[in-house]
Amino acid sequence: MWRSVGICLLLVELVLLYAPTVVFLWERWTMSVWHNAHGALVPPIVAFLVYHELKPFRGRPAVRGSAWGFALLVPALLLHAVDAGMHTQLLAATSIVIALPGLSLLLIGVKRTRAILFPLVFLVAALPIPLGMTEQIHMQLRLIATAASAWIVPALGIPVFVEGTTLHLATGPLQISDACSGFSTLYAAGAVALLTAYSTPGWKRKAFVLLAAAPLAIAANILRVVSLTALVIWEGPWVLGSFIHPLSGMLTFALALPIIFWLGGDSRPRPVARADA
Repeated sequence: MWRSVGICLLLVELVLLYAPTVVFLWERWTMSVWHNAHGALVPPIVAFLVYHELKPFRGRPAVRGSAWGFALLVPALLLHAVDAGMHTQLLAATSIVIALPGLSLLLIGVKRTRAILFPLVFLVAALPIPLGMTEQIHMQLRLIATAASAWIVPALGIPVFVEGTTLHLATGPLQISDACSGFSTLYAAGAVALLTAYSTPGWKRKAFVLLAAAPLAIAANILRVVSLTALVIWEGPWVLGSFIHPLSGMLTFALALPIIFWLGGDSRPRPVARADA
């Protein structure tokens, strides 16, 4: 009885402690389609995977938790304490990912925690990445999108002059900004590739799915930039201020992510049922 009361108190305290961090994460996930929008889908996916992986343990005798959980829970709480002084919320969000496996060890033991280890680690995909850590990646993606678009757009009969990450068109300059770099699609594609590889049979197929994620995300963003460039010429610059602009960002997800799922699909032939004579 006292153990149950202690566990309930611990859970309530952790919920209250991390509530502001969860609010911060939700605000980052819902900020726009250009910023970690996929993060809002990660917790439900993790919850489903945890539920699915723990199914085989149903009906088995209850096990005592492992004290090894403190090896993760204590550093996680210390990291949260550090963030309380720095007020970044990013360290506090990271501490959630560290704390959950520790809490799992304490409550359900080693075997069950091992079974749900991937879903718990997959929570990393929900964390926002600080801009300072991605600045160079943004720039390289912008340069790739600009160069590829400048090569493709003339094939549509549209003259273009490139200067840095700016496409100079007849209607005026079109700046390829960080929001148009495709980083959000790249991040989401990487998360989906990890999730797909987890359920894909064979290490070669898993590696193929993981390696294909980045090229697919980059190609989808290039297609988006080319399409917007053509629409600006054919319809006018108003396109960039309309719903079409953010919609094109969502379409990059709709294009790249299903392909990743398809690449990771089980292509092995299924046995054909035969009726006995």
